[in-house]
Amino acid sequence: MYERSCGAVVFTRENGIVKYVIVRQKGGIWGFPKGHSKKFESQKQTALREVQEEVGLTPEIIPGFQEQEMYNTQHGKHSVNKKVIYFLAYYQDQPIVMQKDELSKARLADYEEAMSLMGFDSKKRILTAADSFIREMEKQQ
Repeated sequence: MYERSCGAVVFTRENGIVKYVIVRQKGGIWGFPKGHSKKFESQKQTALREVQEEVGLTPEIIPGFQEQEMYNTQHGKHSVNKKVIYFLAYYQDQPIVMQKDELSKARLADYEEAMSLMGFDSKKRILTAADSFIREMEKQQ
């Protein structure tokens, strides 16, 4: 079986410091808001909808950033190959409102704290790519 999901590395700035929205699934894994695509939905539409559903934010996608991770997971007796496509999204002046039926926690963290909470190398790689992208964007402004 094969599944595709989309999500976003969502960030804001607090006192000039970039902070990332990280979420902890009920299973205890920290990551980024993401979820399954619906029929006739684009990848970006899926990412934005999932961010809105999971953390109550309406961010804006930053053009030029896209990362993906692939992993294998179990759904009952079936092994599923999962591909997740992540975009970069920015928001400001909105409260995080966590979806309690899917998540156990949602919070803001700076780069170092987010890196220390991420358990999988693929999530760390995506966070590092996003952070580098943001720093490069800031240099060009």
